[in-house]
Amino acid sequence: MAIDQEAIKEHIRGILIALGDDPQREGLSETPERVAKMYAEVFEGMNYTNHEIAEMFNKTFAIGDGEQDMVVVKDIDIFSYCEHHLALMYDMKVTVAYIPKGRVIGLSKIARIADMVGKRLQLQERIGRDIAEIMTEITGSEDVAVLISASHSCMTARGIKNTGAKTYTTTLRGRFQSEPELLARIKAY
Repeated sequence: MAIDQEAIKEHIRGILIALGDDPQREGLSETPERVAKMYAEVFEGMNYTNHEIAEMFNKTFAIGDGEQDMVVVKDIDIFSYCEHHLALMYDMKVTVAYIPKGRVIGLSKIARIADMVGKRLQLQERIGRDIAEIMTEITGSEDVAVLISASHSCMTARGIKNTGAKTYTTTLRGRFQSEPELLARIKAY
């Protein structure tokens, strides 16, 4: 699916009119085009399925079969947009942990996966599930954990306007579900 920038431009013009402004006035005349370009960038992940993202970032390296060391990448900065209000989810910190099964993924690929998954209309909970699914497909490991903390502008800038509220989600697969000490090790880093 390709993002239809022309349709976005037309709809943004309509929104500006609905807000009571003149989309032709100085300052707004190029806004529909700028928003369309921005949307194509920040929603790029909507062009791809989880499987396609896995194919895109499938760069792994063989390790010894007996090695069971946990790999943890913390503080991956991403942002996303809430599908309920199209509101920004920001100050997102993603932690991805997995126990390799004969292969490890290139570390930068983990951050790229998180970034691409965030570039969709999303729920924070789904971001964690999508990252876990992609990591399992690429690494072959069922032992994956994804922890996310974020601020949601649908809570901080509107509605309750609670600027200090943070949302935490935890997605656990495989041994991370059955061995709580693994989760404790992640949190200790």
